[in-house]
Amino acid sequence: MTTYHFIGIKGTGMASLAQILHDSGENVQGSDVEKRFFTQKSLEDKGIPILPFSENNIHGDYTVIAGNAFADDHIEIKKAKELGVIFYRYHEFLGEWLKQYTSIAVTGAHGKTSTTGLLSHVLHEAFPVSYLIGDGTGKGHVDSRYFVFEACEYRRHFLQYEPDYAIMTNIDFDHPDYFTSIDDVFDAFQSMADRVKKGIIACGDDEELQHIQTKVPIVYYGFNASNDFQAQNVQETKEGTEFDVFVRNTYYDTFAIPMYGDHNILNALAVIAICHYEDMNVEDIKKLSTFKGVKRRFTEKKINNQIVIDDYAHHPREISATIESARKKYPDKPVVAIFQPHTFTRTKMFLQEFADSLNEADDVYLCDIFGSAREETGVLTIHDLQDLIEGCSILELADTRVLESHEDSVLIFMGAGDIQKFQEAYENTVTA
Repeated sequence: MTTYHFIGIKGTGMASLAQILHDSGENVQGSDVEKRFFTQKSLEDKGIPILPFSENNIHGDYTVIAGNAFADDHIEIKKAKELGVIFYRYHEFLGEWLKQYTSIAVTGAHGKTSTTGLLSHVLHEAFPVSYLIGDGTGKGHVDSRYFVFEACEYRRHFLQYEPDYAIMTNIDFDHPDYFTSIDDVFDAFQSMADRVKKGIIACGDDEELQHIQTKVPIVYYGFNASNDFQAQNVQETKEGTEFDVFVRNTYYDTFAIPMYGDHNILNALAVIAICHYEDMNVEDIKKLSTFKGVKRRFTEKKINNQIVIDDYAHHPREISATIESARKKYPDKPVVAIFQPHTFTRTKMFLQEFADSLNEADDVYLCDIFGSAREETGVLTIHDLQDLIEGCSILELADTRVLESHEDSVLIFMGAGDIQKFQEAYENTVTA
């Protein structure tokens, strides 16, 4: 049996893909740095070996899959090339693997992971399904009918895929270290749309997505009356959100989700639309109400009188959406934002937008910028952002106890870097 070796197996997409191959009966192992990542537990639970990086990990009869974060001069990639093994980059292998199934790509600047998780949950209730979620969760099944996967636009990696369907949640300017403008991002999504084989489900409330040209049928969802699938009569409850869905202006049914905020309604509408398009039973689609969420997306716990939330939000729109969800779920509690900017290029590009979105919280703490090996740091510092937010403080890892003063509040730790270390430090302080 072929052994699949993953270089950088702790990456979110890589960890998910490794689990899919393992569940499908393949022999899987991988290597990575020895620092612990939140993706590790799922790999360990399935008994997938994780080795330290070494050229001795590579053998001539292996198939090697390398994470996109690793350059061609990495010791294991060099060894793989020397031995002439079958070698793929992550997105190249995924593009080949999904051809076995009815594939559904979930793409967009925001909401990919949550929507992929929600769709995977609903389909899994009705069919054998494989899915790859960008929070490090992956599941394979030898009899899978569908393959649901998160497709990232960064460096146009999603152009390696030719999915049967694509859900497009939105188009927004992000990854300023690669994309030059919103037009450049749109061009990438247009190229992706050209590769879809059966149909596209797109958010019609997104101005950019309204201009996508398609060769396949396109179904629009959103709040606006012009959409094919429209949410109306939204009600917030103690359990989450209820709303009616109208299909081309005709009442379809009422749905409930255990989340708050317009962005979560839109994600649910995307799932309802694709499931309706595939003729799923409405009672199966209503399993939306039992979704438990994905990792690092509004993941919450209660500590004393505080609600502590971990969220991946790292773009101004995502920060606003996360704060909105907290306000709707906990209307009587002050919201405290603890934010770690991710990459210097993104921080510099969106400096004022970050300040505007963070100002929607009652109190703001900033952690130092999480840099990236793929960029120059320049002269920007966290104080440039602090200067734009009145009353904002810098949070030091050794002094997280200051957050105890916000009794009976919602503390939201946000970021795509290592913001979790600040949350862990705080939790260790208050539970010690």
